[in-house]
Amino acid sequence: MRQAPEVTTRTEIRDGMRITWHQPIPMDDGLVLRADIFRPIEDGHYPVILTYGVYAKGLSYQEGYPMQWQKMVEDHPEILEGSTNKYQNWEVTDPERWIPHGYAVVRVDSRGAGWSPGFMDPNCPREIEDLYQCVEWAGRQPWSNGKVGMLGISYYASNQWRVAGKHPPHLAAIIPWEGQNDRYRDSGYHGGILSEFQKIWAKRQVVNIQYGLGERARKNPNTGESVAGPLTLSDEELAKNRVNVFAELKKHPLDDEWHRERSADLSQVTVPLLTCANWGGQGIHPRGNFNGFTEAPAQQKWLEVHGDSHWSLFSSGYGLALQKRFFDYFLKGIDNGWDKTPPVMLNIRHPGEKFVLRHESEWPLARTQWTRFYLDPATTTLSAKPVAKAGKVEYEALGNGVTFWLPARETATEITGPLAAKLFVSSSTKDADLFLIVRVFDPQGKELTFMGSTDPNTPIANGWLRASHRRLDPQRSEPYRPYHPHDRVEPLTPGEVYECDVEIVSTCIVVPAGWRLALTVRGKDYEYEGEIGEFGKKFHYGTRGTGGMTHDDPDSRPKHIFGGQVTLHAGGGRESYLLLPIIPTR
Repeated sequence: MRQAPEVTTRTEIRDGMRITWHQPIPMDDGLVLRADIFRPIEDGHYPVILTYGVYAKGLSYQEGYPMQWQKMVEDHPEILEGSTNKYQNWEVTDPERWIPHGYAVVRVDSRGAGWSPGFMDPNCPREIEDLYQCVEWAGRQPWSNGKVGMLGISYYASNQWRVAGKHPPHLAAIIPWEGQNDRYRDSGYHGGILSEFQKIWAKRQVVNIQYGLGERARKNPNTGESVAGPLTLSDEELAKNRVNVFAELKKHPLDDEWHRERSADLSQVTVPLLTCANWGGQGIHPRGNFNGFTEAPAQQKWLEVHGDSHWSLFSSGYGLALQKRFFDYFLKGIDNGWDKTPPVMLNIRHPGEKFVLRHESEWPLARTQWTRFYLDPATTTLSAKPVAKAGKVEYEALGNGVTFWLPARETATEITGPLAAKLFVSSSTKDADLFLIVRVFDPQGKELTFMGSTDPNTPIANGWLRASHRRLDPQRSEPYRPYHPHDRVEPLTPGEVYECDVEIVSTCIVVPAGWRLALTVRGKDYEYEGEIGEFGKKFHYGTRGTGGMTHDDPDSRPKHIFGGQVTLHAGGGRESYLLLPIIPTR
């Protein structure tokens, strides 16, 4: 790559902060990463909030993500108060909320992104080595109190799980907000089925901030400089200096070492943590947030779950207050009672985008009534008792499938927790992809959907499984969470019946009296059939309920293998069922 112009590091006082632009942070291989540092004007020793990621530290939220910004401030106007919002970036915190509160904020551009040179390979192991060194660098600075916390959404959350398992000495606490930790299961291959999300993601959010885009990139409104470094390269040079993330993902259809080195070892995460999940984030993040809470051996850990979009509550008054209480306790040592906070905070979801905060002591909830509802092919209903008579129902393998209905509920029923299903399946070909959607309908038959993390018409819950990946890991499986190793392909013999256990991502909904719950089993992605609003029509991840997590790559799902007919078998000893976590009223 051509030699970059010399970068000038400079510090200035503005908007009540001491800001250093393009601070060099040398790595052990000789590469120099660049960071922006925001800290109080007064000399002192301050706790540090650090992020390391791909989205360019100089790209303004308002210009880079205008639709998301506009929706966020419309829904949470308090974000416009008490800050100029000039330093707002996508998925990281606003320094103007923290510097007056006695913190320093460090934003590092990851290798190959923004102002940091190098080969861009998002989520690769080298990034975690970089992040470890950045944490230690921040903890040793003369203006640091030696305690580093990490706070951020998605990319800036996923790498928290990974670096925490490496135990950098100065890392004191983490808040992974809607961030995955299992690269294969959480987002890459749902139930073994390739997700197309990274194809859209790379195009929309990554290539436009690669280091070397230089003068062709957007400008930082605070400095007037390019958000993608001082060097301008050709498209050919840029392409040679980055990995094609989707093409690379497609090379690894099984859960091999490539996925493992891009995933967290949760058994090693011992740092105090607050993991924040989104009920409507199915397909990318909530699975990791729940599993991080249950699997990390940290002695001090909390789980918070909310609704709304992927970005809004993080910056809202609700999110900020939660984050400050946690960090004040662990990074400043303030005795604010955080240690007495119940370990689980659930915003219980009701129709009409209504959420009611409730505290719990564990996850899944100890009082859960794990209830099976059995598929009845003859009536396409869900029965409270096993069905005596054997039956079957057939559908087109790439089609809309079949829906099984529960009777209308006589009383309000809360469903909160992980779900699962057992299906007995045969196929006319040697494989089949199963898409399971748990749905709720009002008395008039209108489907209930929510503003999910990336789609305004997200259904209640989703589960997926490629039938050739049906083998279970008995050590890691729970009745409510079947765990598939995804380490081999076991093709079906056409016409033979196979037992398939399907993980359905955790959810929460209070189903009102008179409403109906249903399970749809189909051969393709869910598609909301109602009216799509303006935001859903324009938002680049908005589809009809998948939020960009589609599964229709022709290489992954060739029609001669995944077409044909699928038959569901139930009754007469084949107990196909949906397992629901019903929560009794206290």
